[in-house]
Amino acid sequence: MPVGISCRLLKKALVSIVWMTAAGCAVGPDFRAPPPPDVKSYTEAPMPMETVSAPGLGGRKQRFMDGGDIPAQWWTLFHSEALDQLMRRALADSPTLAAAEAALRRAQEDLRARTGTVVYPSLDGSFSASRQKTTGAVYGLPGEQGTTFSLYNASVNVTYVLDVFGKGRRELEALRAQVDYQRFLLAGAHLTLTSNIATAVIREASLRAQIRANEEIVAAETKQLEMVERQSVIGGASHADVLAQQALLAQTKAALPVLEKELAQTRNLLAALSGRFPSDAALPEFRFEDFELPREVPVSLPSSLVRQRPDIRAAEELLHAASAAVGVATADLYPQINLSANLGSNSLKIEDLFSPGTSIWAIGGGLLQPLFHGGELTARRRAAIAAYEQALAQYRETLLQAFQNVADVLQALEADARALRAQSGAEATARESLDLTQKQFDYGAASYLTLLNAERQHQRALIILVQAQAVRFADTAALFQALGGGWVKE
Repeated sequence: MPVGISCRLLKKALVSIVWMTAAGCAVGPDFRAPPPPDVKSYTEAPMPMETVSAPGLGGRKQRFMDGGDIPAQWWTLFHSEALDQLMRRALADSPTLAAAEAALRRAQEDLRARTGTVVYPSLDGSFSASRQKTTGAVYGLPGEQGTTFSLYNASVNVTYVLDVFGKGRRELEALRAQVDYQRFLLAGAHLTLTSNIATAVIREASLRAQIRANEEIVAAETKQLEMVERQSVIGGASHADVLAQQALLAQTKAALPVLEKELAQTRNLLAALSGRFPSDAALPEFRFEDFELPREVPVSLPSSLVRQRPDIRAAEELLHAASAAVGVATADLYPQINLSANLGSNSLKIEDLFSPGTSIWAIGGGLLQPLFHGGELTARRRAAIAAYEQALAQYRETLLQAFQNVADVLQALEADARALRAQSGAEATARESLDLTQKQFDYGAASYLTLLNAERQHQRALIILVQAQAVRFADTAALFQALGGGWVKE
């Protein structure tokens, strides 16, 4: 057959393959994303639209904006240039994000590789040369002299698995779900990294404030010790009073090394999170004075949360992949059709390749119908269905945890504001009480024990106030994380 006619036959065969594949159906379930939960609010009792205010740092009133949007760079809501620069550097240098990005690229390439074999026929060119000797027995003439000759072959081979029942398409569907899964894992890693940095920065500011408060207390207690020692000299205080003041001062000083250790470890953590070694991190120092507590806090609607949290979206894609796996296992129960075509040339001399009369061609097909596999294929399909049900349960668990996170943080913010307001009042009262007791002690109207108790109360109130300020900042950042900060858009 002439080469031109063979090419036309091969072309018609390929067109038929594509048409039959397109006309085929994909067995197994068609995936549909679970609907959002039918809930109207995050908490059992209605939340107030705004929190109470308190004096001092972190005490401003916060208003919750239902249905509000969060910027991708949500940490800018704290209005800290140093924090923003640290975030940008961390996002550029983080090995965690680099690993997540590489995992995404790998999933994308796996999809491209499988697409090439499912959607398109495999086309291979081959060339072979051999030197052979035959005997007359090959032709039924055992007594004849053997023949020695060379044989050259050049051909193009086309093979294709006809995806009539959609196994290949379901495999591609699962791989696309894996790509989206890795994409949402990358978004989740981005959110986790920025949230961890914000939390560590707030902790550093809190530790610096606690250290500063303790140093102020040490200075005040040192002066108080000097005064008690003078009182002891003139008989206004006992030696036991001096020892008690010395013990209180020593206890306050003992807290400083612990706080300084925690501060150093927090800065080491920040260096690691930003992709730097602690020795050359060159981190700025963070203090509460460098931050502003966001006054308006956007809160997404419950019906929108499922499209905004990366962990929920990732769980959904795992569910999608499990659904496609059911289709793959179902397609294995049906026949598999393989098609092949070959076009080439055979000649005894290499220069005669593709000469008239040397062309060869073949078109073939095969069908494989599973008949008996000892129940293996049906068991695999049941296993795939069970895996889908497992993924569905895990998706629901992720959804419940997400709503719990948001509810916890919303209630925490409202409680934080009231706690900070109460603690601000407690610290102011303790400070006023200490000042009054100090004056009374100076004039002999109060005992040293009364003064000692007033000092301890003020010290405790001041440290708790600093911690309450830090908790409010940290819980605000936690809300942005719970809502999927830097929301993933469709």
